Amino acid sequence: MKGQRNQSEKPQLPKGARLGFGIFMVLIYVGVGLLFIFNVFDIWNQAVSATVGGLLCAYGVWRGYRLYVGSN
Repeated sequence: MKGQRNQSEKPQLPKGARLGFGIFMVLIYVGVGLLFIFNVFDIWNQAVSATVGGLLCAYGVWRGYRLYVGSN
């Protein structure tokens, strides 16, 4: 149909930009996770803070692994 784009015609960022954004997001997830673990945000419950921080760090490592495997 006229006026509709195919899924493969969707504009994408260059590979370098996607890689840079992926690395940036890994650093953000791990950094914020460490801030939660060290209770920088002064959450009243240390267990909740450590749990959220651990999950954020684990997700950041997972994203880093996927980024590494996907870039090869």
